[in-house]
Amino acid sequence: MAARFRFRLASLLRVRVALEEEAKRRLALAVLARDRAAARVAELRETQRQAVESRRTGLNEAVDLDRWRATERFLLVIERRIAQAQEAVREAEARVAEARRALVKAHQDQLVLQRLKERRQEQHALEVLREETREMDEIAVLRYHFTHSGASNR
Repeated sequence: MAARFRFRLASLLRVRVALEEEAKRRLALAVLARDRAAARVAELRETQRQAVESRRTGLNEAVDLDRWRATERFLLVIERRIAQAQEAVREAEARVAEARRALVKAHQDQLVLQRLKERRQEQHALEVLREETREMDEIAVLRYHFTHSGASNR
């Protein structure tokens, strides 16, 4: 009976699979962080829109200049915060891109070992088949000699 197939690099393959899973988790966290940063930008833009709307006055309504100045200062602060939040989104996008590259690399590393395992399995199966064929041929030859030597002795 032929030996059972055993992939010598199985533990390395398990490590590579685990590294790929970790890369998937990191990508998911990076995407989540990017989405949160984008949501923050959207919130700030909505706050800005509401502040701009609050500056409107009704027809024949007196303008409160103190309130107008405070709103303008608030809008300046909001614009600065929007710029910071947009920078945070750009940084988060860069982290997402890096996490994607890391995932692709981890996946490729894992696939290399997986394909090597498959090739080795195929080689092992072919060797087992050859061994079994050789053994069956030997048995057939022995059986032939046994049946023909017994028939010639009679």
